[in-house]
Amino acid sequence: MPAETEKLTIDLGTDTGAFHGGASGTLYGLYGEGVPSRNLVEGMHVRTVSTKAQDGTQHPGADALEVLPAFVDSGGKDVYIYMTDIYRGFPYQWPGATGEERLADFKGKVEKQVRQVLTMGAYKSHVVYVPFNEPEGNMFGTGEWSYDKVSWRTDPTHFFAAWKDFHHLIKDLDPDARIAGPNTSILYAEVRGFLEFAKANDVLPDVMTWHELSSPAEIRTNVAKYRRMEKDVGIDPLPININEYAHNYHLSVPGQVIQWMSAIEESKIDADMAYWNIDGNLNDSAVEANKGNGQWWLFNAYGQLTGHTVQVAAPRPNVQYTLQGVATFDPGKRQCRALFGGRSGAADVVFEHADVLGSAVHATVQEIPWTGQVGASAQPLRLQDRELTVRDGKVTLSLTDLNEMSAYQVILSPGGKGAVGAPPSVGWRGSYEAENATYTGSGHSKNGPEGSPSDVDKFATSSGYNVGGLRTGSDGALAFDVEVPQDGTYDLSVFANSYNQYELVKEQGPTNVFLRVDGKDPQELRLPLGYKWVVWGHTDTRVTLTAGKHTLTLSAQDPDLGLTKGDAIIDKIDLALRDAHVTAPALYEAEYSTLGGGARVSYAHRGASGPGAVALPPGGTATFWVHASLDGETTVTVDQLGGGEGSLKVNGENVGRIEHGGVPLFLVGGINKITVTGTSGRLVLDRLRVGPSRGRLKSTVYAAEEGILTGAARVAAYPFATGGKAVDAIGKGTANALALTVTAASSGRHALTIRYSNGEQPPATHYNPDPVCRHADISVNGANPQRVLFPTTLHFNNFWDLTVPVTLKKGTNTLTFTADELPDFDGDTSNQYQQRSPYAPVIDQVTVTPLA
Repeated sequence: MPAETEKLTIDLGTDTGAFHGGASGTLYGLYGEGVPSRNLVEGMHVRTVSTKAQDGTQHPGADALEVLPAFVDSGGKDVYIYMTDIYRGFPYQWPGATGEERLADFKGKVEKQVRQVLTMGAYKSHVVYVPFNEPEGNMFGTGEWSYDKVSWRTDPTHFFAAWKDFHHLIKDLDPDARIAGPNTSILYAEVRGFLEFAKANDVLPDVMTWHELSSPAEIRTNVAKYRRMEKDVGIDPLPININEYAHNYHLSVPGQVIQWMSAIEESKIDADMAYWNIDGNLNDSAVEANKGNGQWWLFNAYGQLTGHTVQVAAPRPNVQYTLQGVATFDPGKRQCRALFGGRSGAADVVFEHADVLGSAVHATVQEIPWTGQVGASAQPLRLQDRELTVRDGKVTLSLTDLNEMSAYQVILSPGGKGAVGAPPSVGWRGSYEAENATYTGSGHSKNGPEGSPSDVDKFATSSGYNVGGLRTGSDGALAFDVEVPQDGTYDLSVFANSYNQYELVKEQGPTNVFLRVDGKDPQELRLPLGYKWVVWGHTDTRVTLTAGKHTLTLSAQDPDLGLTKGDAIIDKIDLALRDAHVTAPALYEAEYSTLGGGARVSYAHRGASGPGAVALPPGGTATFWVHASLDGETTVTVDQLGGGEGSLKVNGENVGRIEHGGVPLFLVGGINKITVTGTSGRLVLDRLRVGPSRGRLKSTVYAAEEGILTGAARVAAYPFATGGKAVDAIGKGTANALALTVTAASSGRHALTIRYSNGEQPPATHYNPDPVCRHADISVNGANPQRVLFPTTLHFNNFWDLTVPVTLKKGTNTLTFTADELPDFDGDTSNQYQQRSPYAPVIDQVTVTPLA
């Protein structure tokens, strides 16, 4: 019996306040400049960051004052400094034989931190100090490393005295300082006593913080509970930041995160996603340096909400693991946007008072699928694009085949102008679970259940189970029976994982397995690495299939190709017909873009590709977040209606005026920021179309081993490097360097796409793996070097691409790569726990391409 169709009702006539955007916060989500890229940070609309004290030894990277400038420049609001994370361990291992000695040591470190912040100029105003973190389990708890092994919840004397002392210390040094606290692990009843003390002693926090490692329902309940505390104590409402929320089971999964997002937005507070894994990846939103997964695209959509939120009535309000959502109405744009998800099956999305948009509406429906923690995602899938008649003030979208792991977006605009709906961006697709496939041979294991509502510390997995057995020494084979509707080429994604620190995986890195279609056409696939088991990514390839049934086999041995090395688990495979829906250029409607400088949406233009267009006066801007699968040339077409002129900027680089027809532009793999600016006349912008390369930008590849090596830098064997060789041991002093001579056909801006690996990972203090970003100082023709961070590739035999823009002169140019250990902020100390590497990454090759 099919599940009952549920109803989500969105009332455009009930205003619930200005859109806040507070759910897009991150704890330890930024490592340093470029990791993640500014595109990822700005495009995710990250509002707040909680991170470690500058030069803290808690984890590698994420130093507060190193992430601060780039974050603010990317549109960020506040950086919350966990001042306690100057120490190792959790509970914090602060030195001293007595509580008084330990507190004195910490006080000295807090004073130093504040004095460092005071050197940051205008950026200082974006800092919020967090003097204590989870004090009931750390400094003022009952454990070995506490002040006196008495919880402040039992006797708050020492904690309250310390809070008052540190509050005065910080404010005396920085009178404009904002201080946050008490930063408890949950909202304890004893927080009321803290407020009473703080009010009586004039040391109230400027921002109230606590953690919600609970459920979305608890967000609403506890915010209301805290507001009652304020009222009872007699203090004005304080800003709130829930600076740790959600669990492994939720993070990376759009259909789970939307439920937290709706509760946070409804409460009009800030909140930071919890840090369970590696830092610098936006809490499992970022892949590599510049790619987003499904969760990133959800936050990209959330950050583009404008206007005021409106009432959303869920079928089971405030119940986790059910259909929930958030919606806004912007009367200036005459646009309603709704984000929802959390349930599989069918749902009716009802928009009440939709007649504010007219007698007809244009509806665009998109799916934001789960692609795994380390699995990159293309832009959201367009499911529907059509016009609907408003009846009795209502519009109903009846949706079927919803996936509980996906989130969905509906954009409503005025209709009735004869706009022709765009086709779906994908036609036929199918998904096949590994646990339902047939396993033959040795070593089989069915693993699970994995993460679930009753076990949120584990990771989400499609259908809750996965299959192991494809490993070194195995003769196992996993056969999927599939059926496809027509002859053609199909995109195949294998959702898989290998744990990078597992013994069988350490030798080679990515686990290789072998794919056959009906026993033929063998391919070798390298499966994605993860920082833990059950951390999913996907390996993508293409297969040719005829209409009907087929067997796709993944095996650990192939008579033609060899043997598996490593150990892998398989979650599922996805198939999608690679037809005209998929190969057509991606469409980005101007009326859905982010507008500035007086740009406005207009629905008066018949012939526009969607419901409307954007009028750009001189200086007006329209910004698009555009996906590219690889670093390299892409054809970008700017469609406009009528006259007017404009310029184009890609990832902060000016690439010239807009032209009629497609132009070749270099896009980085993953997320690209493309901005159209009006320059003269009245430019009416219809859309962007982003299509495949036409081979007009000439790229030249330079093998690293053909460069000039000095000092200890050397050519070494790396099986998965191009030609099996790459250059390592660059760094630990500028004498150990790589120099490459490259040629440019003309002077100007070029992309250096560096194929590299970085597997450096020192021992961690607890559950967070602690991989280290290496860096390279890249000098062009002897000029001052540009410092570039390279995120972990999880193994030295796992190579990724990272692109750096540089200016080259016509003819020959010399690129020099060096590195050395970075000092601490004051320049007179260094990290003693291998958390700052002296080395550059292993470099395989460098590709040089003009930007435009």
